[in-house]
Amino acid sequence: MIAPALDSEFARDVWAGLGRDGQKTLPCRYLYDSVGSALFEAITNLPEYGLTRADARILHKHAGTLLDRLPGPLLVAELGSGTGAKTSAILQRLRLRQAVTYYPIDVSGAALASCAQCLGPLAEVVPVESSYLEGLRVVAARRAPGETLLVLFLGSTIGNFEPAAALDFLGSVRLCLMNGDAVLLGTDLVKPVEQLLAAYDDPAGVTAAFNLNLLGRVNRELGGDFNLRRFTHLARYRQHEQRIEMYLRSRVPQCVRIPAAGLTLGFAAGETIWTESSYKFRPDQISGKAAAAGFRLVDQWIDAEWPFAENLLVAI
Repeated sequence: MIAPALDSEFARDVWAGLGRDGQKTLPCRYLYDSVGSALFEAITNLPEYGLTRADARILHKHAGTLLDRLPGPLLVAELGSGTGAKTSAILQRLRLRQAVTYYPIDVSGAALASCAQCLGPLAEVVPVESSYLEGLRVVAARRAPGETLLVLFLGSTIGNFEPAAALDFLGSVRLCLMNGDAVLLGTDLVKPVEQLLAAYDDPAGVTAAFNLNLLGRVNRELGGDFNLRRFTHLARYRQHEQRIEMYLRSRVPQCVRIPAAGLTLGFAAGETIWTESSYKFRPDQISGKAAAAGFRLVDQWIDAEWPFAENLLVAI
């Protein structure tokens, strides 16, 4: 098909993902509008979803050791900071040795405002409303001579990238850094299949609502007429690929129109829209991936309750 002239990146991505032959897709970044972000916050508090709590436990336990690995003075930036809740442990420890400047980088102005309010007592907070790499370039350009840049990329967001794209992304981050700068990279680890599936298909249905809200966003922003009750949430684990896949599956044959994306779509019963991949890692895989992107893995901390790792990568 020839792409129509569309008014927004969202419309163009919806046209490309849903108008294609074969497996329909929607990019996972569009899960996080205001409604989706609130639902994801609820997910992080579910007993079945231990990733966020594991991330926070590691940071609280090992923040001092992490900072001791890096020469000062430090400048801290965070990719996809959200409200910055987990980051407080690092800033609290760092302010014991220096005045702290913290650059949260996020596409959500509301999240950045909340972040500045929450972490303002711990640091000079300089919000950067931008994509990851554009924001990181802004921060790198503002560093003072002699400062070491510590980039936080927490919560296993790297798992939402396809493997080649993840390596490309880490390589692009490395191009923004100087030798000796560091990245703290969160990675969710491989664990029993039953535990993984429960985390992405909780019995309370919060993850299902989070996933279905993506269709609601298409309706709200692009004039779509998806009937959300005619779709169901589906989570699968592909053991060979080490990834969770989330889908929206059509319950019945149906037709959907999305005027602002120039689409009229037919769905067969059982047909799916692939909305997210979440790759899981083995601890021994991180070193090789880091080296391929221009980093050296200097430390790794693994949570004892929920298999999750924080990895300290230093640019070489």
